[in-house]
Amino acid sequence: MTGLEIGLFSVGAIVLLIYSGMHVGVALSLVSFLSVAVQRGDLTIAMKLLTLAAADGIADQTFAVIPLFVLMGLVMSASDVGRDAFDVGDYFLRPIRGGLGIATVGSNAVFAAVTGVSIASAAVFTRVAVPEMLRLGYSPRFAVGTVAGSSVLGMLIPPSILLIIYAILTEQSIGMMFFAGIGPGIILSSCYCLGIIGMAYFTPGFVYDHTGRFSDQAAIARSNPRDENSLIGIFVKALPLLGLVTIVLGGIYGGIFTPTEAGAVGAFCALLLAVFRKKMGWKAFWGVLLETGHITASICFLIIAATMYSRSLALAGVPMEIGELVQTATDQFLLVLLIYVLVVLFLGTIIDSVSIILIMVPLFLPLMQGFEADIIWFGIITVLAVEVGLLTPPLGIACFVIKGCLDDPRITLGDVFIGAAPFALMMILVLILLTAWPHLVYINQWI
Repeated sequence: MTGLEIGLFSVGAIVLLIYSGMHVGVALSLVSFLSVAVQRGDLTIAMKLLTLAAADGIADQTFAVIPLFVLMGLVMSASDVGRDAFDVGDYFLRPIRGGLGIATVGSNAVFAAVTGVSIASAAVFTRVAVPEMLRLGYSPRFAVGTVAGSSVLGMLIPPSILLIIYAILTEQSIGMMFFAGIGPGIILSSCYCLGIIGMAYFTPGFVYDHTGRFSDQAAIARSNPRDENSLIGIFVKALPLLGLVTIVLGGIYGGIFTPTEAGAVGAFCALLLAVFRKKMGWKAFWGVLLETGHITASICFLIIAATMYSRSLALAGVPMEIGELVQTATDQFLLVLLIYVLVVLFLGTIIDSVSIILIMVPLFLPLMQGFEADIIWFGIITVLAVEVGLLTPPLGIACFVIKGCLDDPRITLGDVFIGAAPFALMMILVLILLTAWPHLVYINQWI
């Protein structure tokens, strides 16, 4: 078989194995091992590939950033930070039409800046925001759709696990990837907020329950923000959030910390906050440590498997052959990028985010380098396109998490997907904007 045939066969085999239920890392490792064995006709060489990938794949100290940010995110999730962020947004935005939806987006954006995990955001705000929105007259589909759509901000706004994985996979600076994620995160959040306001005015039947307007109880609640949340109390709730964001991201961008050091400092500060609030006993702390270990081991295993996959592709000459094929067919960069994005969007409907990055980036990265594209920008485009898959059937992990966290038989999984559809469309719109104007990725340099 030619290198191109091996590459196409390997991608198809990996997708088939993942979709049949095999773990992503196992599928990548198995296909990589068999690919090398077939190419060289020697199992010994394939075994050496396994050994070298395991030894070299995560040997760099940069990988210490993964467990530290995972630990920080889990501790903050256990400390009711999501509820505090929602209360702050609710206090100021409830009087606006669609205000509770905007508050959910804003609080999810803040929560993303201290966790970096979309699934955690979806789980937290399903329990916090959805019951409150239903109580105040919002439709079930809009309530769950807003939570689903805004939860993806956790993978775009730093610190983000996907940005870390992409940076490691492409040998880019994690700090630069974090820096580049801020502007698009702000743009996407703003697009969500404008979209919610537009839906509240032009499609009120989708936003509000039954009659397309607030109930009398909801109208009273809108005009009278909750008494227990005084301005001083709201400030007290906002201060720890802003402080942690300033310490972690400000430390990285100010040159005070490396990303790894910032993760350590952030995890320590999050732990102090949890202890101060009496949210973290020894049993809860041990549970957080175990979950951190499980998540970190899973991610590191995926990175090792991705290293094997990249090396098996390089050994077969797949990147070079694909590059030659594409350049022969077209020299239009935008056409190549469009093909890439469409493939990623398609894969997002059947496999998870990490898998797509590990499969597609090694294939298309040499092409982007050949076109002299900005690899940081390419990473943001990749993450944004991949995250659309969290909202689309049949996989739609964020939608499944929301349905699993709901204790309301009125809301079906179909309702969650329908509610999330407008937000998926807004993500595609932002993807088009960032493709048309790549400098928007660095918009935070202008602010």
